[in-house]
Amino acid sequence: MGAVPPAPTTGPRISTLEGKTMDTRAVRQTSVTLPDLDDADLDEVDSLEGEHGKLRDFRYGDARLRELSLSGTQLMDGRVTGLTTQRARLDELRLHSVEFSGCDLSGLHWEDSKLSRVTFTDCKLLGAAWEQVTLDDVVFERCRLDLAAFTGVRATGPVIFSSCSLREARFSAADLSDVAFNECDLHLTEFDGGTYRGCDLRGNDLSGLRGVSALKKIIIDRSQLQDLAEAFAAEQEITLG
Repeated sequence: MGAVPPAPTTGPRISTLEGKTMDTRAVRQTSVTLPDLDDADLDEVDSLEGEHGKLRDFRYGDARLRELSLSGTQLMDGRVTGLTTQRARLDELRLHSVEFSGCDLSGLHWEDSKLSRVTFTDCKLLGAAWEQVTLDDVVFERCRLDLAAFTGVRATGPVIFSSCSLREARFSAADLSDVAFNECDLHLTEFDGGTYRGCDLRGNDLSGLRGVSALKKIIIDRSQLQDLAEAFAAEQEITLG
């Protein structure tokens, strides 16, 4: 094992990109650029459909919908707050610089989409199905993702899961290279195939993981080796005499 890494950094910080000041969120070596929004520039809207499949500089909040269905839509520079749906199906979406906060999107089906500089804060995404979704500069913070299924999800840029519940969630054929998990509930979280090179699992209890054999080239602390041993033994139904 190498030298002990610096203590985690979880709060916002400021960086400069192309001469512009940007907010970022960092967990250890993983740093995500956050949406750049100014409330003075945002207009209240009553739908996320937009005109000609594009919606920009918007604020959408406190809607309670039976069904939300979006396809082939671009959402740019906006806030979605307090949205509750009984059923949501989203496909072929392009999101850039969008914040979701306090939303209940449990049971949503999201596929064939790209999310860039998107944050989910205090959201319920129970049993959500994510299929062939690309993530770049995305943060999930204090979200409920229990029983969620991530199939073919790819992290092409920095992604952070912080203080989230992922109980019995499943990652199948996913590319979570360089993704950081911090203080998450990973009880019975399953990893089924995929690529996890540089995936940072420090700061989490790993004893309840499933699919440990898929987690090649991940980053953990020395103290977590016992957690992985327990997870492996449970998975292989090993009995200690």
